[in-house]
Formats: sequence, C-alpha cells, structure tokens
Amino acid sequence: MTMTRWTMKPVRAAGLGAALLATVAASAQQPQSQMRTPAPAPRAPEAAAATTLLPATKALYDGYVAAGKMPGIVGAFGLGELPTVFVSAGRIALDPGAPAAGPDSLWRVYSMTKPITGMAAMLLVEDGKLSLDDPLSKYFPAFATMRVLTSPDTSLETRAATKPITIRELMTHTSGIGYQINAKGPLLKEYERLGLVPATVNAQIEAQARRTRPASLAAFAERVAQAPLVAEPGTKWHYSMGLDVLAAVVEKASGMSFERFVQTRLLGPLGMNSTFWQVPQRDVARFATNYAFVGDNLTPLDPAARSPWLQPPSFPYGGAGLVSSARDYDRFLHMLQNYGTLQGTRVMKEQTARLAMSNLMPAGVFFDNDGQQRGFGAGGVVYLNDDPNGASKGSYGWAGAAGTLALVDPAKRFRSTIMVNYFPAEKWPLGKETYAAIRRDAARLHGGQW
Repeated sequence: MTMTRWTMKPVRAAGLGAALLATVAASAQQPQSQMRTPAPAPRAPEAAAATTLLPATKALYDGYVAAGKMPGIVGAFGLGELPTVFVSAGRIALDPGAPAAGPDSLWRVYSMTKPITGMAAMLLVEDGKLSLDDPLSKYFPAFATMRVLTSPDTSLETRAATKPITIRELMTHTSGIGYQINAKGPLLKEYERLGLVPATVNAQIEAQARRTRPASLAAFAERVAQAPLVAEPGTKWHYSMGLDVLAAVVEKASGMSFERFVQTRLLGPLGMNSTFWQVPQRDVARFATNYAFVGDNLTPLDPAARSPWLQPPSFPYGGAGLVSSARDYDRFLHMLQNYGTLQGTRVMKEQTARLAMSNLMPAGVFFDNDGQQRGFGAGGVVYLNDDPNGASKGSYGWAGAAGTLALVDPAKRFRSTIMVNYFPAEKWPLGKETYAAIRRDAARLHGGQW
C-alpha cells in the first residue's frame, strides 16, 4: 500500500503556501547543523512490538533520524482489531534533552483536521439537521449572490455565478471557493486584505495574520462570501477554505460552538484526549517543535515552548487547526475502518461512515492526481479503483502541511498515521518509502500485504 502523490501537492501546501514559504525563509533563524541526536533506546512494550513486527519500517525511521532528515517521527499502523503497532524514532526537537518521539507526542496535523471537520458535518447529516445538497446560503445568506473570477490568476474581474454553492461542494473542494495558499496575484492580495488566513504557523506570521483575520467562525464565513470564486460551483476540484466555512455551518446547524460539537460527538466518544485546538500548558513538554528546511539543514520555525498554538486561536480552524498524537489519530481512523464504531462505542451509523468515505463530488468532477482520477468524500480523498501500489478501492485519507499522513483502507481493514513536523513536507518521499517498508514487513510476516 502506498501513499501516492496526492499527499505532496495541494495537501502539502495546507496552511503554508508559496507566499508563506517566502516569509518562513526570511524569518527563520540561522540553520542548525543536521541532527546528530541519537535515537532514544527502545521502550517496552510498544517499541519492542515495532522492532519485532515491523523491522523494515523501524529501520527506515531510524535511518531518517540518523541522516538528519527529521528530528523525530512516529508511525501508527493498525490491522483489524489487533493492537496498533507504533514505530518511533528520534525526538520531538533538536534541543539537548528533548523527549523521545512516541505515540503520545503532539504534532500539528494541519489539513488532517479536514477529515474530522467533514465527519462532524456528516453527523449532522445523520441527525437530519443538514443535507449534502442544502445551499450554503441557507446558513449564510451572503453566499446567495456569488461572483466568479473570469481570470483568477491575473484579475479580479468577475461575472455572476449561475449555480448556488452546496454543502456537498464545501466538503469536496468543488464550491469554487479558493485558498490563500494557492491564490496568486490580485486574488492573493484580496484574501490578505480580507484576513482569510485560517491557520497558525509561528508567532511572527500569527501576529501579522491577526491584524485582519476575523475573530469567529461566523465572521470568517461572512468574510469568505465577500471574496470572488475561482470557479463556477460544482464544476471543478480546487483546494479551498471550504472546510473552514463548513465548520461555521456546523455551528449554525448544531446550535453549539464548532469546538464543543467536535469534542462532544467525536473526540470525547473516541477517547481522543490528546487532540486540541490549543495545546494546554500541562502538555507543552510533549509538543513537537516545527522545523523548516533551509537547503538540507533544519532550523526551528515554531519552537514548542513559544508557539502560538499554546494560545487560543482566532477561532477553531476547520481546515487546519488541530494538534494531535499518533495514538489519537489512529483511534479516529480505527473508527472509520469499522464504519462508525470503536471498541464497542458507536460514534456514527454505518451508513453515515460509508457515505462519508464515498465519492461525494458532483457528477463528472474528479480530483486529478498526476493523471490518476480520484474521488473526494467528507474532507478526504477517496480511491475510485484499486491502486497498483496497494491501496484498495474505497481507501480514504488526507495529509497535513507539516508532513503528517493518514490513510484508512476499510477493505483491507488497515490504517496508518504518520507524524512529523517540518516544512516543506515534500522534502522527503515519506509516504512512498514508509509503505514500501510496510509491504516488506508484511511479506516477511505472512507472505502478503496489509
């Protein structure tokens, strides 16, 4: 099973596009030398399980750390109801004495927030409080009269939209709404003027973003309605702020804050006690530092002890706002693998989970990934066919800007979470190399593939 290049293009930019990369490079400290911190000693029983069951994957991760490719890394791999195998290497920071990376270390998952937001909305569909084909204007009337750019990369000239935006389109990036991370020219400047920057990067960028960013989800949605669309709704896949707007819809439809809804309906029932919009002070010691590469050297971009993630966000970003652990995100994927249940607790109906992980895009629209047509479900990609590298038809997942990866393959009852924190995420072919190692380990174990 492999994570194909969909993890390396629009997803990898989430929360940090080309415009921010320039800022990162300018604001980064002088590069540190590549990491020479030795990997921590194995810890029983989880570390022993990794060495015994997934030696090729463990060797790969140890090699990444030894070569200075990343400070630390954690993988969580599950098959059916067998205990999750955690593979860890390195530490959560380059600082002397930094804690070892492990299943409960905290990482910025950025766009891996999107599947959680998508599933929150699907719970409201299950409750009958939301319909996939509701017009967005039902919840935010300002979206009733949208305009579409005639030349998105070069001009703000527009024409009237001929179709309304629907909830389905919000969660599948087919609404025509754009994103600060992939906008260009006049549109990028318009997004910056409107404060449409729904993500946290580091203290410097955060201070700048807060000058114009709205202070609530509802205000953010209203501000998005002021910006022109990059495409006619329902006609094109374009990576977007749609999941942030969807979070605002969840608030309206549920009658409670988005943060409380997610906690009450997903995080709490799943026992995801290490997933936060704001890292509590008590947990700073297990919060990873985020790094940026300057050439092949790592430099701290967002040191954990001084991170703006320790403060309340402007609002809970539905597209890129969560910090989580490998153990927690594995629990979320495990629930999806089981179509709505985890360890006897039903979080959503089976038909809701199946619908959420199906292709929800408008007819005739696809997510094109280097010539491979994919579908899109509730905040994540959907494989429409068996992938030659191993992912089954119906596999679902997404990735984050700082290198995190997530995939669940319900047909094989397999799931994987990979946690790292560095920019740019595509620096190393992490997904491809991890799943090649997993295949080698699976062949050694039972002559087959997970």
